[in-house]
Amino acid sequence: MEPPDFEAMNLTVKPAPPAFPLCGEWKEAAEGSLFHLANILLFLGFMGGSGFYGHLYLFTFLTVGFFCSTVWAWSDPCTTDTFLWNFALFGACLSQALYIVYKLRSLTFDKDFQELYNCMFKRLGVSLPHFGKIVTSSDGVVHTLEKGQFFAVEGKTAIDKLSVLLSGRIHVTVNGEFLHYIYPFQFLDSPEWDSLRPSEEGIFQVTLHADDQCRYIAWRRKKLYLLFAKHRYIARIFALIVRSDIAEKVYSLSDKAFDMAGHRYDLRLPSYCHMPGPELERAHDLLEVPVPGERAA
Repeated sequence: MEPPDFEAMNLTVKPAPPAFPLCGEWKEAAEGSLFHLANILLFLGFMGGSGFYGHLYLFTFLTVGFFCSTVWAWSDPCTTDTFLWNFALFGACLSQALYIVYKLRSLTFDKDFQELYNCMFKRLGVSLPHFGKIVTSSDGVVHTLEKGQFFAVEGKTAIDKLSVLLSGRIHVTVNGEFLHYIYPFQFLDSPEWDSLRPSEEGIFQVTLHADDQCRYIAWRRKKLYLLFAKHRYIARIFALIVRSDIAEKVYSLSDKAFDMAGHRYDLRLPSYCHMPGPELERAHDLLEVPVPGERAA
């Protein structure tokens, strides 16, 4: 019996044709401008910040970038998987961007609250969602004081809220003597609020009445402290603006506090409390640090 002739039989198996065209060689030329534009937009998108506007910036650039990548991948038959992934990411980013726009449009406030946000909270970087929680805590109600009506009476009115004046002017007195005015976008009761702990109660030591028709927003103590317990960021914001308001009131009182003998009561420097005006100025000159150049002269 003769052995089989393997060379004549030719048992070589031919490979099946590929389902997709093979890319066997590297491209010598660079990719088109659409490819580079897509990567630039993606790079800019990933530089977005936090907050609603930061997220809107992020997903807007990602949506346009992935759209450019999808168009580029569609033009190349060797990038089917790339096209599918870029198209899926384009759809996800577009959906997220539209959702953020919807949320921003739903966060609209009345004119009074919008002015309050622009004057007091926007400059501190408070986002609209956080401000929305602050507005909700006040029940979205704007209170009114008619001319001559009292907001608080010395020794009688309980300290149970925190209020901000929106319009008008409030006259503040103690024992019948004028202290200062309160103007729009200043707190009506910031010293009283800051003087009490959450568990304490107290009454006003000054009288506040309206010089003309006034409008203000008020937050109840218990409701505001519950908001602070849930959102520590909002608690820090209120602590900052309340104490800043107190500092402004103290400095304004310091410039006006004179007794009948012409002595100035400087509330910031207790050691100068009973110095007359000229002596206070001389003391200020003595405290000035001499400049080396002036000493040599």
